[in-house]
Amino acid sequence: MDNKDVIDLGKVFKTLLAKKKVFFYVWPIVFVLSCIWVFPKPRYYNSSVSLAPEAMGEDMAGGLSSIASNFGINIGGGGADAIYPLLYPELMESNEFVVNLLDIKVTTEDGEVSTDYYTYLSKHQKKNWLTEPFNKAKRAITDIFSSKPKSGPSKAKKLNPFKLSEYDYNIVESVKSKVTCSVDKKTDVVSIMVEDQDPLVCATLADSVRQHLQDFIINYRTSKARLDVNHYQHLADSAKVEYDNAVRKYSDYCDLNQDVILQSAISERDKLESDMQLKYNTYTAMCTQLEAMKAKLQERTPAFTTLKSATVPIRPAGPKRMIFVAGMLILATIITAFCLLRKNISKALTELK
Repeated sequence: MDNKDVIDLGKVFKTLLAKKKVFFYVWPIVFVLSCIWVFPKPRYYNSSVSLAPEAMGEDMAGGLSSIASNFGINIGGGGADAIYPLLYPELMESNEFVVNLLDIKVTTEDGEVSTDYYTYLSKHQKKNWLTEPFNKAKRAITDIFSSKPKSGPSKAKKLNPFKLSEYDYNIVESVKSKVTCSVDKKTDVVSIMVEDQDPLVCATLADSVRQHLQDFIINYRTSKARLDVNHYQHLADSAKVEYDNAVRKYSDYCDLNQDVILQSAISERDKLESDMQLKYNTYTAMCTQLEAMKAKLQERTPAFTTLKSATVPIRPAGPKRMIFVAGMLILATIITAFCLLRKNISKALTELK
């Protein structure tokens, strides 16, 4: 083998050792700058929840979906549902869903803050003291050249997801970045991950997001059945009123005509009795239908199995300060070594040509 194709590591090491003072200048500078950059960043915590939604519809499509899932393929075996587990992440990205999360009551671990999530994000978030002055200057310059009036926290009791102010839009986007949802294509297991600066708020929000998601899916899947229950409940109530009126008319007529033997009176009594019986049959039929619709509603109500409950995290998830500083030192070492050996590398490449 040609010696020109071999890298002399000993020579490389001697070259770097001869210029070791450069590293002694670079390392402290990189260490200080890395610490200044990473240590002002507020710590954050992660809390997660996993749940398995009930499969709807044990039909042929459901069987094919189960077989296809073994190969990592999802063919939408959720029956006639338009929203199946793979669409849950898209659902949680909608403004309507996120706005409902802003009303959640949260309390910090130290107990100093107890308010709704919107106020917590607006007034009780820790800032990066290093970058905050630059952010304020950027916002000030933007406000000067912006034709829109400066907006602050909304004073309305309920935000309108259809029309958000710039401030509220930023709050909603902040929630979207803190709350993430993923679905396993093979098992349809839904995992919800929440990030926040306070561990108790993080766990509270994770559990609340799970509950909001379950409520939304339950309301969606039972919307038609609930309409049917309300419809037949109205019909049963109306039939009950008509039956009660028919009973009262029949009873009043019989009381007033106890000793009357005229055929016309008897015919009128039979007519009222027949009408009362007809109203009774209608009422019982509506009650039967109502009970059937209630059973259907119960059947359509999905069940969710919580595989992993939310817990208050003990250790912060980030930022990984020591790892970041160590990574910057390693990167600075590689770049410095490359710069010091640049001439030797260029010379070696020229000789190879």
